[in-house]
Amino acid sequence: MNYLIAGTGGVGGSIAAFLALAGKDVTCIARGEHLAAIREHGLQLHSDLKGEHTLHIPACTAEEYQGKADVIFVCVKGYSIDSITDLIRRAAKPETVVIPILNVYGTGPRIQRLVPGVTVLDGCIYIVGFVSGKGEITQMGKIFRLVYGAHKGTPVSRETLEAVQHDLQESGIKAEISEDINRDTFVKWSFISAMAVTGAYYGVPMGEVQKPGEVRDTFTGLSRESAELGRRLGIDIPADLVEYNLKVIDSLDPHSTASMQKDMARGHESEVQGLLFDLIDAAEAHGVDIPTYRMVAQKFIIIK
Repeated sequence: MNYLIAGTGGVGGSIAAFLALAGKDVTCIARGEHLAAIREHGLQLHSDLKGEHTLHIPACTAEEYQGKADVIFVCVKGYSIDSITDLIRRAAKPETVVIPILNVYGTGPRIQRLVPGVTVLDGCIYIVGFVSGKGEITQMGKIFRLVYGAHKGTPVSRETLEAVQHDLQESGIKAEISEDINRDTFVKWSFISAMAVTGAYYGVPMGEVQKPGEVRDTFTGLSRESAELGRRLGIDIPADLVEYNLKVIDSLDPHSTASMQKDMARGHESEVQGLLFDLIDAAEAHGVDIPTYRMVAQKFIIIK
């Protein structure tokens, strides 16, 4: 199968690089100086799992891409989804599957509404990956886990799901086919929201969240409140979600930070709406008490 990676940031660039290292057919969508560097020098990968590599992967803008893809990984930020719907329409064949890998909840159904007639799945990822320079991707730590699956009512063959899984696993990515992707994407939203918001609120890397004290207590409070929201939404939330979030945070590189935190520190557009304020809005709509989220939101309300 051939893969189109829409968005060659930390997540998309890591997926593309790992697939390319395994000899898979990959094309990247990027823009600006990042694209120019990839075209001129190749995609530079600095990876704790794979080492140092220069990968000459085909790369172009969304407007330049004229091919058809078997699998489209959507790895843009949540605020950029509308900008790639035309690309999805042009690149999709009848049998193409689209797999969004975003931090915000509800992405698959949202894209499906924008591109009816295309098979849109949903997914989430656990990785510390970021753009470390023009044309450069850094993947930190030993975690690279990708979960994907179809929402109820989305027709897709098990054979297709397993073919994607086979390619990802051959590439060194821990790929799992979800039997409840609505639950799994919410669980990821719960984690990444608590991680990103805690890090940005205190201005600290994950090593500070791993220590007992106020910072960790805030992360725990955010996790507990989002878990309650999930239960109010009727999602089959694991009973140990807070402990799960703590286990994941403790496994991260102590120097790592969330992409939202990096973007805010640089004065760039960030996913604060999808990772903080959307969760608060949903909690208010469902009568969930969220004192920790209300506390941290005061710091970011001017950004909304």
